[in-house]
Amino acid sequence: MMSDKEIQAFGKVAVLMGGHSAEREVSLRSGQAVLQALLRCGVDAQGIDVGQDILTVLQQASFDRAFIALHGRGGEDGVLQGALEVMGLPYTGSGVLGCALGMDKLATKHVWGGAGLPTPDYLLLEPGFDAEEVAAHLGFPCIVKPALEGSSVGITKVERLAHFARAYQEASVCGGPVFAERWIDGVELTAAVLGDQALPIIRLETPHAFYDYEAKYHSSTTQYHCPAGLPAAQEASLRALAHKAFKITGGSGWGRVDLMLDAKGQSWLIEINSVPGMTDHSLVPMAAKAAGIDFDTLVLQILASSVAKT
Repeated sequence: MMSDKEIQAFGKVAVLMGGHSAEREVSLRSGQAVLQALLRCGVDAQGIDVGQDILTVLQQASFDRAFIALHGRGGEDGVLQGALEVMGLPYTGSGVLGCALGMDKLATKHVWGGAGLPTPDYLLLEPGFDAEEVAAHLGFPCIVKPALEGSSVGITKVERLAHFARAYQEASVCGGPVFAERWIDGVELTAAVLGDQALPIIRLETPHAFYDYEAKYHSSTTQYHCPAGLPAAQEASLRALAHKAFKITGGSGWGRVDLMLDAKGQSWLIEINSVPGMTDHSLVPMAAKAAGIDFDTLVLQILASSVAKT
């Protein structure tokens, strides 16, 4: 645990939460958990439900740094990060580039593909797309995703041609590009990144078709395994891959990389979360606990990584 002097050096901390994205409710829970941890540790912290006047609020209250607990667009996509840089206010997590790429699943896949990292094949879906052509290229099942949403919002597993129209409509409602991705049948994994290390891998099991919003936040049937039960060499390889995938897209500070492991043992990168959930039941705290880092210490370590990006 940090000394009182180190705690005081953080100054006045704004915990930014809520916002206006589809992940607002999850963000409020994350923000409250972070705020309570900071207060328990003696940090001068204040929770702020982010609105359109957030920059004015931050300026008038003379905060020294910000802990970003916002999920989704407007808080996790580089927009807020850029504004904080203009203000010269240090903040947690990735910078503008890392957040913008991490939020855009399609751009992330472009970068990973260009770097030769394994990510499932995909096709951009535009109005009037040929469903038969998509099916011929990706096969069934496949998965349709909005590029700019998190928490599995707007994602649909497609198992026949007739499903494409509704899946595309549901993803389109989210705004931004929509793409179809090859379905990977295998084990769902996630790797938290903290500073210069990837924490122990978590293996997820759900009776749902995939780890969707319901499985993440409401279902009592989702199971989390950490340690993941993988051979040591394979675990080390996956952690190294996750860390590389995070860094190559500009990630810094902390975050999470989601992966799949197919029946042949091939690993596939799925997406990045630049501001993952931070309740005491979320995945990053779970991985940190397996590494011997309790929730309050984790929050302090993330806050300590906040630096001015200017």
